[in-house]
Amino acid sequence: MKKRWISFAAAAGLLISSMTAFAAENPEDTVVRVGALKGPTSMGLVSMMDQSEKGETDNQYEFTMVTAADELLPQVISGQLDIALIPANMASILYQRTEGEIRVIDINTLGVLYAVSGDDSIASTADLKGKTIYLTGKGTTPDYVLQYLLEENGISLEEVTLEYKSEATEVAAILAETPQAVGILPQPFATVALSNNEALKNVLDLTKEWDHLNEESKSRLVTGVTIVRSEFLEENPEEVAAFLEDHESSANFINENPKEGAELVEQAGIVEKAAIAEKAIPYCNITCITGEEMKDALLGYLQVLYDLNPDSVGGTLPEEDFYQIPLSE
Repeated sequence: MKKRWISFAAAAGLLISSMTAFAAENPEDTVVRVGALKGPTSMGLVSMMDQSEKGETDNQYEFTMVTAADELLPQVISGQLDIALIPANMASILYQRTEGEIRVIDINTLGVLYAVSGDDSIASTADLKGKTIYLTGKGTTPDYVLQYLLEENGISLEEVTLEYKSEATEVAAILAETPQAVGILPQPFATVALSNNEALKNVLDLTKEWDHLNEESKSRLVTGVTIVRSEFLEENPEEVAAFLEDHESSANFINENPKEGAELVEQAGIVEKAAIAEKAIPYCNITCITGEEMKDALLGYLQVLYDLNPDSVGGTLPEEDFYQIPLSE
């Protein structure tokens, strides 16, 4: 019977169905489908991707790389992806949209935002008072992060001028023409801007500014998290645990070996040039934070976004089951 089924599937060309049937009978051969955004969020995956291609991982992986979170979310909802690396606030929105059918298993990237300028008078957030600041997207997370830092440093929005642009490249273009301007740029755009103009430098690391304000609360500036579909986690806990081990190892590799990691980043099409990736990696805050530390850091970040605009996290904060601690539960 089994042979007839395999033969029929092959004859009908139903490769996906036959793989699903085989995986159901052979759990150890389950293909873990992972989606990620091109950028710092996915840089921590490149060593894992390389090892997977060489057959050196316990899990069998299938990786999907996209340029926008909106491309990943439907694939998670439809079950086309099992695990996805997405912006932290989008994970909260997805949790609400799926009525709690996803879990966060790690933080993969902390803050990647930097204030870039040639203005030597800027040494802290407080020094932004009276400045014109260029940044991307009104009502996006960079906007909320900046507003939070300004407010916590006693600066009202009336005391600065925020100029919004649609793309990071537009902000970089302004800085190229006017080095004394201040731009909020994510990595690797900040590194590209510095590479193109020696007059510019990272005058503020917004992650450090955030940490300085939250030493007691344990809140962190979180860029990306890794989520898993609840159903997949329930059916494949060992595969998810193995993914976490691979992810931690991969994140450590790129932080400890930026030159070799940068080559893999270029090969994966995440950053066009390895030289830029190598310079950017130390500033990307690539990590793999799990457990209670993950929950404390992420909850504090989402609370800040919620206080500024509830819609930025899906209208309400996620319930306790959003945070998968420990993984075995």
